[in-house]
Amino acid sequence: MLTILGFGMIATFLVLIMLKKMSPIAALVLIPALFCVFVGKGAHLGDYVIKGVGSLAPTAAMLMFAIIYFGVMIDVGLFDPIVRGILRFCKADPMRVVVGTAVLAAIVSLDGDGSTTFMITVSAMYPLYKRLGMSLVVMTGVAAIANGVMNTLPWGGPTARAATALKLDASDIFVPMIPALAVGLVAVLVLSYVLGMRERGRVGYLSLDKVLEPESETVLVGAGGAGSGSGSGDAASKASGGGAGTDAPDGDDFQGLDSARETLRPKLYWFNALLTVALLTSMIMEWLPIPVLFLIGAALALTVNFPHIPDQKARIAAHADNVVNVSGMVFAAAVFTGVLNGTGMVKHMADWLVGVVPDSMGSQMGLVTGLLSLPLTYFMSNDGFYFGVLPVLAEAGAAHGVSPLEIARASLAGQALHMSSPLVPAVYVLVGMAKVEFGDHTRFTVKWAALTCLVVLGSGILFGII
Repeated sequence: MLTILGFGMIATFLVLIMLKKMSPIAALVLIPALFCVFVGKGAHLGDYVIKGVGSLAPTAAMLMFAIIYFGVMIDVGLFDPIVRGILRFCKADPMRVVVGTAVLAAIVSLDGDGSTTFMITVSAMYPLYKRLGMSLVVMTGVAAIANGVMNTLPWGGPTARAATALKLDASDIFVPMIPALAVGLVAVLVLSYVLGMRERGRVGYLSLDKVLEPESETVLVGAGGAGSGSGSGDAASKASGGGAGTDAPDGDDFQGLDSARETLRPKLYWFNALLTVALLTSMIMEWLPIPVLFLIGAALALTVNFPHIPDQKARIAAHADNVVNVSGMVFAAAVFTGVLNGTGMVKHMADWLVGVVPDSMGSQMGLVTGLLSLPLTYFMSNDGFYFGVLPVLAEAGAAHGVSPLEIARASLAGQALHMSSPLVPAVYVLVGMAKVEFGDHTRFTVKWAALTCLVVLGSGILFGII
């Protein structure tokens, strides 16, 4: 019964948000609350929610201060040279813009944090997509899939979880998977090329002169700061892919941040660059918890770049919308995950899925694990999958002579899809900053992400890794 209710709750949530019958925040709160009552554990709803909020509070804090930090870095001009380089490569060609999105997302993903990747990628690419009239879900989809493939880095999370759960060395899991993951990245670039060609056919090809603001060489927008677009309705309609629309969006929807903007701090460029490098290095080396690092980083960035308190308040206020929206989404997701875990739905769903695997497939548990990683890492957190399900799959595989290393490697195949899961806080940063409806993003991205996962899995089997 809990299995049916668990799948029913997830299906209800996805259907309602994709049909735009409810907002993600409302759906994340009300649907699990209703199903908690159906399960007969309504009296424990408060405990489940508090526990869920407690588990996600560090993530919410990290996102809050990360948005402020990178918002300030964008305001002061740290990423302007990156955007100029992207513009020179893209040349206002939609195909190059989409490929550039994939490359940028993959490179920035080296820091191992999805939220950081999405903030930098969207901040750099959003103005170009708006100016060219391109579909914003192409941007969010490509960024999410590229980040999902790169999320398998040992410091990204899944590999470390798999190693911990099965008591293996992370390098023994990851290093042999590099060829398969490289093929996955190639698949992302091919997908980007195909989607870019489709966008080129839809919106046309402009010269760079027609795209850049006449008074500005840089077209970087902040994460809610000065110059960020406010036309969420137009953005949503673009995201849904409707209409060819070869004309550039109105000026209100696209504001270039010119080289004379008041928030620029050219004399502090190298300080900001070194601070960002130090922050990312600290994240990778795990010298301090990520929320603490971003809290300290945001405080330093504000204090040094804007020493006057009114200016600091203005920068915080400029990014407040994104902070509230993303943090609110994370806490709403805490209700969803709290009910899923507290009622035991996740465990019953996982046990059922493992149980339906026939004994005749025992020798193919690597393939089975890879295939199961797609839905399981989408419908539950990485913690739930790697610490709850993976050991069961590894035990079943060992009974048929399949190495735990093969099971661990196969479990990484679903990460390209996982990064668009409604249970991943970073995805709300992505769609929130891009002003894309979560339902539109899901409807567009899932099929391409699943295909990329299958490419990674197939390559792993072909190379004898899995």
